[in-house]
Amino acid sequence: MAHVITSLCVREGSCAMVCPVECIVPGKPSDLYPWYYIDPDTCIDCDACTPECPSNAIFTADAVPSEYKAKGGEVLSMPKGTPGFSEKYSGKNHDGDPVHLEATRKLAPGEIVDLTPAKKANADYFSEGPGYRAIM
Repeated sequence: MAHVITSLCVREGSCAMVCPVECIVPGKPSDLYPWYYIDPDTCIDCDACTPECPSNAIFTADAVPSEYKAKGGEVLSMPKGTPGFSEKYSGKNHDGDPVHLEATRKLAPGEIVDLTPAKKANADYFSEGPGYRAIM
């Protein structure tokens, strides 16, 4: 079962650095594809990426929570223009380079969110759609 990066991703990128098969890529363009994505056909389920993710955004595909209970302060990111995601995120990636996300919102303690749409978003990214062409 391949791994999936969810909307908790803030493009920190250390997951891609530890992947032994280089199946993790940053979405391009980032305003439409704000997360990193895992190619399910290449992922070997080694789980090296999961402990590297500082935002705990990575799950096996069968364990992506439909009722994720926020600790508080987590950032959800979505494609630019998504209703309800009007906050801008500024942080740094694993190399210390700036990361800016246009459509985010912080979760409140105890807030419940469905992270399962990330499974479709990841699959769509590697289909013959615009995301696939963006990485080629």
